[in-house]
Amino acid sequence: MLELGIWNFGQMNLLTLTEIRRATQSGAIPASVHVQVENATPKLTREQQPYCELILADACDRMTLRVWSDHPAYKTCSALTNREFVELTAEFWRSQYGLDARKWTVRPLTEQEINELLQGPTDLRAKQSGDWEFISQTTHTLTDPRLHALCQAFLQEWGERFRRAAAARKYHHARRGGLVEHTAQMMRVAKAIAPAYPQLNVDLLIAGILFHDSGKLWENQFSETGFVMDYDELGELVGHISIGLEIVNSLWRKLSAENADLWKTYLPASEDVRLHLLHLIGSHHGQKDLGSPVEPKTPEAMALHYIDNLDSKLEMFAAGYATRRSVTR
Repeated sequence: MLELGIWNFGQMNLLTLTEIRRATQSGAIPASVHVQVENATPKLTREQQPYCELILADACDRMTLRVWSDHPAYKTCSALTNREFVELTAEFWRSQYGLDARKWTVRPLTEQEINELLQGPTDLRAKQSGDWEFISQTTHTLTDPRLHALCQAFLQEWGERFRRAAAARKYHHARRGGLVEHTAQMMRVAKAIAPAYPQLNVDLLIAGILFHDSGKLWENQFSETGFVMDYDELGELVGHISIGLEIVNSLWRKLSAENADLWKTYLPASEDVRLHLLHLIGSHHGQKDLGSPVEPKTPEAMALHYIDNLDSKLEMFAAGYATRRSVTR
């Protein structure tokens, strides 16, 4: 049984890492947090003394805990793996390196505690559930039967994986389920601006938003049982834009074969719709030097690029404001 440390806090408030990070803006606080061990790395100080660096993660945040060789938990912590979940009880404070802990103890989580941790905080769980429902409802209302069928097939086949993916590894929506939040907010913005720009094909824009980061289901995928974002061979070697293009092409070939005679009767031509959707995926980074193989050349592509950029940047501002005591605007 892992139960190591040197300070007895008594009954502690159970907080998330984000809540602890905010609270320590005003000074050190005693608290407990449930986390997964993302990594345990042996290291050496400048004086060549061994220590262990633990990266601990919950649904929205992560922190580094350095376990020095003279700590009673040193050997045990050095043997931890990213399959383990623990409760860290400590006095949390802000050091020159960021969030830190002292006078700490750790214990393994029960199966029930692990399951609750994986579901995320109640407010985040509710938000992501609502965002997922919004994505489902919005794509269900598409009037182009080809785009409607394509979106429904994607959500049905890859929905569970989608709900675990992050929108990025750093900076914005870099958390389990973050891609759902990012996609839903982009769809809300698209629907809001559509009346002001009647030249936009809203069906195409909504479908493009759904698929623009679909490759991140491999590039930024969390495991089914944790907050560790492993590196996927397909994601690393091919990249999310290329994967997204292949997802659309694969689903389109299957659906068009099943509905060949019917799809030939639709206008605009099915091949034009497919190419314009592929263009939205390929151009959404906006510039070739930012990873797009082609730059936006249609109204929908330009709109998607700016909506994507707007939501990611505002999320970064929001995250920054949330960890500061006060902000002067």
